[in-house]
Amino acid sequence: MMTMTQLRTLTATRYLTPLREGGSLPAVVEADDGELYVMKFLGAGQGAEALIAELVSGEVARVLGLRVPEIVFLKLEPAFGQSEPNAEIRSLLRASVGLNLGLRYLPQAFTFNPVLPPPLDGVLASAIVWLDAYVMNVDRTLRNINLLDWQHELWLIDHGATLYFHHNWASAASACRSAFTLIKDHALLPFADRLIEADARAKACLTAQVIAGVVELIPDVWLRGRTVPFADPAEHRQAYAEFLLNRLAASTLFVAEANRVRTERI
Repeated sequence: MMTMTQLRTLTATRYLTPLREGGSLPAVVEADDGELYVMKFLGAGQGAEALIAELVSGEVARVLGLRVPEIVFLKLEPAFGQSEPNAEIRSLLRASVGLNLGLRYLPQAFTFNPVLPPPLDGVLASAIVWLDAYVMNVDRTLRNINLLDWQHELWLIDHGATLYFHHNWASAASACRSAFTLIKDHALLPFADRLIEADARAKACLTAQVIAGVVELIPDVWLRGRTVPFADPAEHRQAYAEFLLNRLAASTLFVAEANRVRTERI
């Protein structure tokens, strides 16, 4: 189990290259600490919700002891990228002035291939499958695995598609009790033979205090100015916390579904 830490706030200083395999056109940028980050932009198609999902799911993963590149807040100044020749990128940068999200860039990392030997450890695979069922991650399939092998360790990336209920808050009550049938497509499900143990460990880690600490990281600016059924950012954060707690209380549903699908395939 990892303890919660405050995220650093940096300023993006140099745009290096777009990552066109991402639908929201993230980019590798340099920040004012001299390090490189994969920057996720506020002005991209899914807006602040994608950044919130990336932040919350990534930090939940870290609490569970899974490896996620350091997450930072990245400030984008109005002058950033004015000389960018690509009109699509220039428009994205203009729409993203303010506070964005970055993940530490992992140089020379390569996409993890679960088909290659040796087989993935069942404890680790189960922890990842449990996490993805919990946050309803539709983006850990063989087609788009979002796992990197870096320095002989497995790293989790790209959680912007998780917590998709928050694009329609009226669906939150039913979503928290979802068995998440899409777990059938998870790339690591064949290796996840310790899901009940993973469930017990996760419940011990994700206390109400820990979950409150995770959602407290969400900046006010990402919670304002949109049509949502909340009076203020504090109420909005509390709704995320309640969802995560209710989802945790219903974990037997998605664990049973994952085990059912896995057993049928054996």
